[in-house]
Amino acid sequence: MSSGDTDVSRRKFLGAAGGAAVTVGLAGCSGNDSNGSDGSDGADGSDGGDSSLLRYGRGSHSATLDFQNSTSGEVAKVTEQIYDTLVNFEPGESTLTDGLASDYTLEGETASLTLKEGVTFHNGEEFTAQDFVATYRRFVDSEYENYAGDDYVSAYGPFTLGSWIDEIQVDGDYELTIQLTQTYAPFLRNLAMFAAAVHSEAAIEEYGTDLSENAVGTGAFELDTLDDSNEQVRLTAYDDYWGDGPEVDEVVFVTVGENSTRAQSLASGELDIIDGLGAQSSQQVEGTDGVELVRTEGINIGYMAFNIAEVEEFQDRRVRQAVSHAINTEAIVNQIYSGFATEASQPLPPNVMGHNDDLDPYAYDPEQAQTLLEEAGYGDGFSFELATFQNPRGYNPSPIQTAETVASNLSEVGIEVEINQQSFAPFLEYTAQGRHDACFLGWYTDNADPDNFAYVLLHPQVEDSELTDGQDWVSFDAEGYNTSNRSAWANSEYMSLVEESQQTTTESDRVELYNEAMEIAHDEAPWVYLDYAEELRGVADRVSGFQIAAISGPYLNLVSLE
Repeated sequence: MSSGDTDVSRRKFLGAAGGAAVTVGLAGCSGNDSNGSDGSDGADGSDGGDSSLLRYGRGSHSATLDFQNSTSGEVAKVTEQIYDTLVNFEPGESTLTDGLASDYTLEGETASLTLKEGVTFHNGEEFTAQDFVATYRRFVDSEYENYAGDDYVSAYGPFTLGSWIDEIQVDGDYELTIQLTQTYAPFLRNLAMFAAAVHSEAAIEEYGTDLSENAVGTGAFELDTLDDSNEQVRLTAYDDYWGDGPEVDEVVFVTVGENSTRAQSLASGELDIIDGLGAQSSQQVEGTDGVELVRTEGINIGYMAFNIAEVEEFQDRRVRQAVSHAINTEAIVNQIYSGFATEASQPLPPNVMGHNDDLDPYAYDPEQAQTLLEEAGYGDGFSFELATFQNPRGYNPSPIQTAETVASNLSEVGIEVEINQQSFAPFLEYTAQGRHDACFLGWYTDNADPDNFAYVLLHPQVEDSELTDGQDWVSFDAEGYNTSNRSAWANSEYMSLVEESQQTTTESDRVELYNEAMEIAHDEAPWVYLDYAEELRGVADRVSGFQIAAISGPYLNLVSLE
């Protein structure tokens, strides 16, 4: 691509001027979502113990391999091996480091980046600034000829990039100047999020939305086989990778739905790293020779969201508070998530700036719950559907048992709960459409900034014209609605505080604003705050260099095998 200058605006985009399937068979590993396999690798011994193949076990399959097409952490686990971002996190830390950009600054409303030269995509194309421009436009610009489509792109588009970028200037192949719509403190951190990775412009033009199964990145591993029928993804080392590693020839992601079965597969040597562990499976790992339970403080929240827009009873905050008092979150954390989580009190985890230390979790108090229901006019109770995923998540490693506990607790105050359990991918689609009455969900931080919780999960992100005076909810059908806000909550005071904090660069001032916002979120109770969970992984002794991370990752390019 020849050199030149290009201005790219979200209002007006100017044209640029110059410048065969292999499976891993796991005997007995056909958990909730796994069809199992009797292929040629793994359990039959031909690939077991191979120092060239890293086998990563998890509870759910990736529904897509396009980071612009999903909000799922299961997708991110795979795409972060294939794709790179302009800015990275240091493995296992929250500090930023260079990615595809060798230098980056944010001053006021202007971000300036110098890109690395000599980086190639897996299709052989050289990485340039124009690839980032094409990636950005594909995600958020409906007038772009290669826009992926409203029904395809995820909610990450607006809150990661679209809401903040006013225009992009490209100077030659390796210089980007990004003008923001406003001062936005977390912007560089957003560039390190999995959803801000970079597609090849040539691949965008070739595949369109078929990038969901034809991933083409600059990462340490490239796609070999996507095997949806057996719920496995196989990657191979990319020989021309610009960064550290990879140290193994192949990585295969294997879906094993049952926690205990996944732990058994690790113990038997059929898997090398596993995640999605609950209390029982973690104890299995701890008690097994040849494997180790690796744990670190997480940056996450598990919760039950009320669909305030759809359920009339939930539109009264006293009902939401009553449900919060009626659910024994202490028992859930101590008995179901035994020792690997703490009770939650607010959207921000304790290790995120702005967490309000003065707020306590809702106490288990059925009498207070009954009083609040009577005050709200629902003393005789009511019924609702609780949607839950079936497979384990770190913030909710035993979702069915948790749902059954919630239903049992609420029956004591006259509330009947019907549990609707689904596999993770259809569950995400179902709840993103607002079809639930209430649902379990959770969030792993993308960038360790409070905005990634407070704005992303509880701000509707719609124009003021979509809001109704005196009403603290908005329809899922509102134009531009942020579907990551599964509660449909739209509290104007909370929204104002969060918006102000985005434009505030002094840390002490941001802390004060978020403390106030967290108090509102606690008292208004758009969620039942369940837990903050540790990050847990089971790792075989033959694995070296694995870095457990609460942000980004897993960093499989750094892993080697004996």
